Amino acid sequence: MSIPAFSDIAKSSNDLLTKDFYHTAASNLEIKSKAPNGVSFNVKGKSTHDSNTAGSIEAKYKDDPSGTFFNHLLFLIRSPLDKSSNISSQALIRPGQASLLMFYRRAGLTLTQAWTTANVLDTKIEVENQLAKGLKAELLTHYLPKSNTYGAKTNLYFKQPNFHGRAFFDLFKGPTATIDAVLGHEGFLVGAEAGYDVQKAAITRYSAAVGYTVPQYSAAITATNNLSVFAASYYHKVNSDVEAGAKATWDSKAGDKVGLEVASKWRLDPTSFAKARRPISWPA
Repeated sequence: MSIPAFSDIAKSSNDLLTKDFYHTAASNLEIKSKAPNGVSFNVKGKSTHDSNTAGSIEAKYKDDPSGTFFNHLLFLIRSPLDKSSNISSQALIRPGQASLLMFYRRAGLTLTQAWTTANVLDTKIEVENQLAKGLKAELLTHYLPKSNTYGAKTNLYFKQPNFHGRAFFDLFKGPTATIDAVLGHEGFLVGAEAGYDVQKAAITRYSAAVGYTVPQYSAAITATNNLSVFAASYYHKVNSDVEAGAKATWDSKAGDKVGLEVASKWRLDPTSFAKARRPISWPA
């Protein structure tokens, strides 16, 4: 199994406890389409129970990696032809002429642009497995025309067979950085997260988690909010039709009360299912 991100160590139990309960969640609408030239369009809408409505229209284009060769007359240039880099060159000198063979490999960018009902223009540029195998880099920008304000963030994701690390940088607020990492071996997981403010030169938050995951069940213990909120969760896939899970949470700064939630999911047929959730507080 692949190593999850730090925020997904307890994903199985969290999804069972929170997803599909539509009376408590916001209403969502999503329409996707794809043009013949490969551009994807996505229209999203969200309405909460307090009548707040938001939406966006998004266009996404992926430029697959490719390469091309071309010649150019030049002299006194010689470098090895290295196809591991994006641009390389090699000088060929013959009697009476000199030529430069240059190779350019397109990195394979993915460009996503969105316009929201809050009049925010969002742009995301992604490059994956080009700088290094397993590394994905993102540049996200947003612009508000009315107030002429803007922001930019850089995200890095690095995955290996026994490692999953992420780094999020807000370039204009702080700047700040949030870094997390998870190590895994034979189902056992250990991870940590930390936030850092560059201007203050201080750690702003930290968390830790341990877990164990196999296809049939998973368990996790997390300590968030500077190791002040503790949660223990469990998920069990009983069979192909029945799932069960529970989560206990204790806030050490709020007292001795422990919150407990239990949930179950029963698949009625290939197209429908039933879910139940019961929150319990102890002591009552």
